[in-house]
Amino acid sequence: MTVVDLSPAKTEAEALFRRKRLKMFVFPAVILAYFVYVFFAFDVMGLAKRANWDNAVTLVSDSWSHKVHVTRTNKTGEMSYAVEGERKGTYPDGTYPDWVTVNDIVTVDLGRDHYVRFLPDRRTEIDIPGFGTIAAQANGRQIATNLGQEIPNWINASNRRVAVTTPEGRITITGSKTEIFNYFPGWELFWFTFNSPYYGVPLTDILFGARVDPDRHNITGAITDWWNNAMWRHKDVAWAIGETILMAFLGTFGAAIIALPLAFLAAKKFAPFALIRSVTRRFFDFVRGVDALIWTVVLARAFGPGPLTGALAILITDTGTFGKIFSEALENVDDKQIEGISSTGANPVQRYRFGVIPQIIPVLLAQVLYFLESNTRSATIIGAITGGGIGLMLTQAIQTQKDWEEVAYYITLIILMVMVMDWFSGWLRAKLIGRTDAHT
Repeated sequence: MTVVDLSPAKTEAEALFRRKRLKMFVFPAVILAYFVYVFFAFDVMGLAKRANWDNAVTLVSDSWSHKVHVTRTNKTGEMSYAVEGERKGTYPDGTYPDWVTVNDIVTVDLGRDHYVRFLPDRRTEIDIPGFGTIAAQANGRQIATNLGQEIPNWINASNRRVAVTTPEGRITITGSKTEIFNYFPGWELFWFTFNSPYYGVPLTDILFGARVDPDRHNITGAITDWWNNAMWRHKDVAWAIGETILMAFLGTFGAAIIALPLAFLAAKKFAPFALIRSVTRRFFDFVRGVDALIWTVVLARAFGPGPLTGALAILITDTGTFGKIFSEALENVDDKQIEGISSTGANPVQRYRFGVIPQIIPVLLAQVLYFLESNTRSATIIGAITGGGIGLMLTQAIQTQKDWEEVAYYITLIILMVMVMDWFSGWLRAKLIGRTDAHT
């Protein structure tokens, strides 16, 4: 009877179990150590302490609402009323919001018994329920108030500036001016500015009523005034969206046109010389190894800012990516189809045209259309650097630190643009390649 020694198998099995138990411990420990490193390396605790949640709330509020500025120049006593504090949104002479009462004393009703009164001699009174009346007077650059030493955290007061933040609005007082910010939901003046005769006119009256402007048809005049809205700049925004799409289109398809012939030089089946293949592949590695944003900075320094610079940055980066993808597709073409074309007496160009290209067309189109959609997003960021497209307008709105409703508007348009490009690329891919799973 043969005796089988199971000791080696048992030892191997025990070693395998030990390795698995070790892996079960090591992997979670490594992940935990990584998160601990991130916690300290990125100073998460410090970030939480430095976070200003009041500013975050104000930012979010500004994105879906608008504020009306009521301003008094303390030196002259002149009053002004403007949406978002812009000259383009200034109320016409002799008009003001209906919650402002203009007499010898200008009284602003912020709602819920919150009142601000502009008194003579640069004096201001603020009535706040449950707190009382705050009296302030501007004397040159100094501000004198009736506030004591202990004040609530929603009041920030010094001898140069007083800021009062209430649920109904904000008031700031400096030596030069006193300003009230009253918030309302919606994007005011989005359709028409104050200088348009269609401002405040109901849509039904524009569509079916008598002429608002005797010199223009209602629909034509309304579209013209909306298109030329000086505050929201719809015409400029549409042009910027077109520039962004054009940057993505030129960069993507330009890269595909350049990469396709170069891909033949990188494919072993079509480039027998190893040196040519190696040089071409290293070229692809180089141009795609540098991010499009880096190319954008380099090209902007060389050629100056502009949409064409952004298109070139996308073209250079995608040339390397497409070259690699197309060369790999060429490596996998079926030789039988090429042999069949050759048997008809076709020359090399015809063999490539009818034996190779039809095989890689699905891969080529699928990748190009996908990158067109992706580059539409990238062109937004590139445009912010090169000075073109919707990215530039978005950056400008962010830098002002006050036009957050415009930021929300531009972001909404960017999302819609990407959605449309996604649908379009899916539809076109289905039409050209013959798929039935197009985006709906």
